[in-house]
Amino acid sequence: MHIPWWKKWYSHISPIVLEMTESEQNPELAVLLNRGRMQLLSGNAIYSWDDLYRNFSTAFEVLKIRDRAVEEVLVLGLGLGSVPFMLERKFGVNAYYTAVEWDEKVAELAMKYTFSRLKSAVNIITADAGDFMDICGSEFDMIIVDIFEDDLTPPQFETPEFLEACLRCLNPGGLLLFNRLYGEHKDKVAADRYFERVFKTVFPEAWTIDTQGNLILCATATLSEKD
Repeated sequence: MHIPWWKKWYSHISPIVLEMTESEQNPELAVLLNRGRMQLLSGNAIYSWDDLYRNFSTAFEVLKIRDRAVEEVLVLGLGLGSVPFMLERKFGVNAYYTAVEWDEKVAELAMKYTFSRLKSAVNIITADAGDFMDICGSEFDMIIVDIFEDDLTPPQFETPEFLEACLRCLNPGGLLLFNRLYGEHKDKVAADRYFERVFKTVFPEAWTIDTQGNLILCATATLSEKD
């Protein structure tokens, strides 16, 4: 979607509301032009903000994602599509993206405001991410888990069974990135406990990246784990 230059300029002074809408899953959805970037808000949560969606931008920098062989990417929890946007536009990753988003309206907004600006091929599947992973028979070079309901990760995505499904769908050497809140004390306690008690039971060599507000849990699929 083309945005006039003057709107981009003015959005550095004050955010511009481009669209207000709602869905069964999200009673408040707003697309803003903020600091020259597309931003998706739902209630009090920021779901996307182009390359200013700092959590994954920081993680991709730390992981030197430009130097990795990434051709097939699975995104669970799409938002407005910040992950494919920054991978292509900021890090030069030309990949095929499969994006799973349970809210059809959010998927429509991503197509309208983000994927119309990209060259990468994107296949959006409107489904529950857990149901998709249960039947997924493909393997990916990278899986991004960015699933929130407002500011909470739904409990069905915090189980060993879900992580094992992610492992099954990773190519050997493939990378899993799991986004968790890490700003307030209660969020840090919950994320650290989950990482130690659940995440590392499936991915023993896992590590984390603190993005100053969120924690990205990281793991790679080894040949032994795949066996």
